[in-house]
Amino acid sequence: MIVRIELTYKTPKGAETTFSSNEMSAKDALIIAEDIEKTGRAKRLMFADNSESSWTMKELKKYMKDIQTEPHHVSVYFDGGFNRETMQSGLGCAIYYEQSGKTYRVRKNARVDELESNNEAEYAALDLALKELERIGVHHLPVKFIGDSQVVINQLSGEWPCYEENLSRWADRIESEMERLGIKPDYESVSRKANREADQLASQALKDIEIMSTIEI
Repeated sequence: MIVRIELTYKTPKGAETTFSSNEMSAKDALIIAEDIEKTGRAKRLMFADNSESSWTMKELKKYMKDIQTEPHHVSVYFDGGFNRETMQSGLGCAIYYEQSGKTYRVRKNARVDELESNNEAEYAALDLALKELERIGVHHLPVKFIGDSQVVINQLSGEWPCYEENLSRWADRIESEMERLGIKPDYESVSRKANREADQLASQALKDIEIMSTIEI
């Protein structure tokens, strides 16, 4: 969770001013805020998240404690491949997350027959990842989605328009699922080399090699 510290500072002589910090992790913000409180000069100290919701220190501490037993710090790598000769698609995703003080990795792939292009396969791979996020209990969290499809990344982030009707349906479906799960997406476009793990999972799916694993790393 990313937050800003917002506080009203009061000097011993009664002068007051307000401050707003840079964005930082909630963990770091709590450490800094507790140090500020020791001065005894913070008249009002709050935290604001990316949705501009306000949190007291007590509320933020409780939230941070509660999420330790749920998946958090989630990153998703996704990739789709399409074979024009067979008209089959391979979908792959790798999900990294923390839970109860440990780090886990989920790998999942699938082969599907009803798609018509590589771009559709890329969207379908992201949809597959969303199903896995729901399965492991990810909800109401920011999630980083990493892929090598500039079409998917730029269309979903609003950088590019989506004119193709079939891709527009995929985008609407994915955005609806994210809204239902309370997921706040952060999209990152990377090279195919940097997305090698998801690419390999998609390629294995096209070879009819099914992968479904969860391990602690």
